[in-house]
Amino acid sequence: MNNSKQVKTKQRVTDHGEVFTSSKEVNAMLDLVNQETENINSTFLEPACGTGNFLVEILRRKLTIVERRYSKNQVEFERYAIAALCSIYGVEKMEDNTKECRQRIFGVFTHFYINNFKKVKTDFLRVAEFILRRNILCGDALSLQDSNKLPIVFSEWAFVMGSKIKRRDFIFEELIPKDAHSLFQSQEISDEGNPVFIPRPIKEFPLIHFLNLADGVNE
Repeated sequence: MNNSKQVKTKQRVTDHGEVFTSSKEVNAMLDLVNQETENINSTFLEPACGTGNFLVEILRRKLTIVERRYSKNQVEFERYAIAALCSIYGVEKMEDNTKECRQRIFGVFTHFYINNFKKVKTDFLRVAEFILRRNILCGDALSLQDSNKLPIVFSEWAFVMGSKIKRRDFIFEELIPKDAHSLFQSQEISDEGNPVFIPRPIKEFPLIHFLNLADGVNE
């Protein structure tokens, strides 16, 4: 699909209300939170991400910062590029849109990588594809179910001890407090003595070097 095109077919508009946000509107909206889009670790979730117009631009802005800071050091570039990718999440009802969104994001990610380094590590790109399969999901953000009618599960990625990464999986519904009561139902207490909402992971994975994320043990 042409990135500037806002409609794939009239039938899809009728059936699904599918109209994509134009690049001009995307950039105007992201400019309102530009400080966050240029923060490598700021998390973004697009609950109706379509083919990724917002997420692609967010990643492009983040990778521009990574490129500016780390283009002279491939190891550092790879680490921070993965951190930027890990911070981007999306949910999309249409399976073809979901695949296209992943492909477009991966295309931007690959472009920045090969544009800066002659030696391309296939393991590094495999890790990016693995993260996109976990972060860009086909499902319904209103029902909080994936395409198989199961609860949407997102992975949290946290760098620890340099290049080691910790993955924890959370049920999406449990990340969204429904009211003031459920917000504090965990009964956790902050350092200031106030009740806080701390969601519980449904699964935790051992620390692993980020370049080994796609080796199968983290599926």
